[in-house]
Amino acid sequence: MSLRLGTRASTLARTQSALVGAALERTLGVTVQLVDVQSEGDRSGAPLTEIGGQGVFVGAVREALVDGRVDLVVHSLKDLPTARDERVSLAAVPERGDPRDALVARDGLTLGELPRGSRIGTGSPRRTAQLHALGMGLEITPVRGNVDTRIRKVTEGELDGVVLARAGLARIGREADITESLDPIQMLPAPGQGALAVEVAVGATALADDIAGVLDHAVTRRAVTAERALLRGLEAGCSSPIGALAEVAEGDLGPELWLRGVALAPDGSQLIRLSASGDVDDPEGLGRKLADDMLELGAATLMQAHAS
Repeated sequence: MSLRLGTRASTLARTQSALVGAALERTLGVTVQLVDVQSEGDRSGAPLTEIGGQGVFVGAVREALVDGRVDLVVHSLKDLPTARDERVSLAAVPERGDPRDALVARDGLTLGELPRGSRIGTGSPRRTAQLHALGMGLEITPVRGNVDTRIRKVTEGELDGVVLARAGLARIGREADITESLDPIQMLPAPGQGALAVEVAVGATALADDIAGVLDHAVTRRAVTAERALLRGLEAGCSSPIGALAEVAEGDLGPELWLRGVALAPDGSQLIRLSASGDVDDPEGLGRKLADDMLELGAATLMQAHAS
């Protein structure tokens, strides 16, 4: 049996897709062929906030799936829009990589060692707001491009550092470039960061079951479900200044799901940071509860500031 796996053509996307493809070949005895799909986000050099946020990377790949040009697709889960697409099914969420953000800075410096006025590149409103909120006097510069392009801006002296997802750097063998992995206490990651999403067309039930049986990781799926429920409850898009991280922890009565969330003004001048715990079997409910708690404290005002 041969499967066509749709992927963006970037090094990171192809690497992530190849990892999934290899796992399917190893466990299901199939042959997987990668099929490159170019998205609007890949064609445009404009900031993500101007062309529709991270969801622009998902649309074209999904269309290839729905049109029958490919049999399955792989996304960085943090890029998925919170609104459900009824045409596709989330077949599997493989075990998550390290969800933290990572700094790649000149001269091996950490965030705390960078002098005031240092130029830090990121295309993420979430990272921008949290960097400003740290009050370190950093100059945050919008940046687009693949991982190599962003790191080159540091090595060539255009920037003093860039902030990227640690899991992505690890997957393409660039861990040695990391000068600091940022503690979630300093910077909460994007909902779903470090995780992958494997989608199939909604009618491909047998294929979805086969993929889920060998790739789906229950703990990861619960965690990202809670994080995305928080994002959806705040009525925020995946490019909003929202951070979230859920983990399974041992509670008084056994395992429980612990969810942390932060909503910020775009300039980091205001933030709402809360946490909550709940039943591991109701991650959706936990995410909604924390969203409601944050909204009661005024998170909607921060969202309106972002949208204006």
